[in-house]
Amino acid sequence: MPDTAATNAQAPGVTLTESAAKRIAFLAAQEAHPGMMLRVSVSGGGCSGFQYGFSFDDSRHDDDRLFERAGAKVVIDETSLELLAGAEIDFVEDLIGASFQIRNPNAKSSCGCGNSFAV
Repeated sequence: MPDTAATNAQAPGVTLTESAAKRIAFLAAQEAHPGMMLRVSVSGGGCSGFQYGFSFDDSRHDDDRLFERAGAKVVIDETSLELLAGAEIDFVEDLIGASFQIRNPNAKSSCGCGNSFAV
């Protein structure tokens, strides 16, 4: 896997696009705290059953897996990673606005805004 790798070879993969990596690095630099990582999580809720969560964190938990591209770091807990296996994290800017988007092959359906999904 060029430039994107999981720290645990047994963990299912998540890919970061170049756009996502650039935005994560930019936002982490704005935090002015070394070691900031984007935490991606999945929780119950939203209009389709599960919803994505994004936050910045400077610590890793025992059940976290780390994914990197071009210096940008993303951590995902094992439970969330089961629902995100094979997903791609992107950052998209369009006329409506700018946001992180997840292309999740495990989602059977999703809501119109793309923030929640069903498996």
